[in-house]
Amino acid sequence: MFRTGTGKRGGSAVALLAAASLLLALTGCGVDPITPGDARGKAAGSDDKPGAERATGAGPVDCAKVKCIALTFDAGPGKDTPHLLDVLKEKQVPATFFLLGKKHVDRYPEVVKRIADEGHEVANHTWTHRILTDLEADEVREELSRTQDAIEKITGSRPTLMRPPQGRTDDMVSDVSRDLGLAQVLWSVTAKDYSTTDSALIRQRVLDGAQGDGIILLHDIYDGTVPAVPGIIDELKKRGFTFVTVPQLLAPGKAEPGAVYRP
Repeated sequence: MFRTGTGKRGGSAVALLAAASLLLALTGCGVDPITPGDARGKAAGSDDKPGAERATGAGPVDCAKVKCIALTFDAGPGKDTPHLLDVLKEKQVPATFFLLGKKHVDRYPEVVKRIADEGHEVANHTWTHRILTDLEADEVREELSRTQDAIEKITGSRPTLMRPPQGRTDDMVSDVSRDLGLAQVLWSVTAKDYSTTDSALIRQRVLDGAQGDGIILLHDIYDGTVPAVPGIIDELKKRGFTFVTVPQLLAPGKAEPGAVYRP
């Protein structure tokens, strides 16, 4: 959850899991989240175009006028990510991938490159998934910088977005993120796919929580997740949703380093 202060803080695994499940009820403390609509509104009157180009090449999209939703995946890439990319390519859906460094980015560099080459947004999910609010500033910097460097080495570009593990951030994490040029992105709906391999349940949880300007959190490392994705996409398209990356959701606004974005 959000907190202020920079000292270490312990906590049992049970407490951390409970914090993750309660994230949707966060009201914030010291770090005020910005909604996609607020980000777009802030850019109103600027010289920016009113929308953003779609990663799929299907033309521009203006999320102030259409019902947009962003599909995001955390903690990969993994063994199932290539199949997920096949699904996204077939259905012409862009996604945002918050990649984990150790045993993921460094283990699947060719998949990281493919994610970028196919027009998806490549973002940072730390090096080892440590809870950033339990760390000192130099440790947070190390967690984020190592992943930035590894992704840049593969793709040629440094991410501009990051997602703190379990969504836990505070003023210190925001300050370090700002220094590294990273905006923080949370979410509006999660299937809690870390707790089940039931693809039908994962699909239903996402569909139950889907809303305009929403950000869906899934993990492409769990067995039940990737099989649920085609059904999620098909049903949300039937409901009139347009899939976009997180930067497209905010356009013409731009994610500001250090800021926290959440629908």
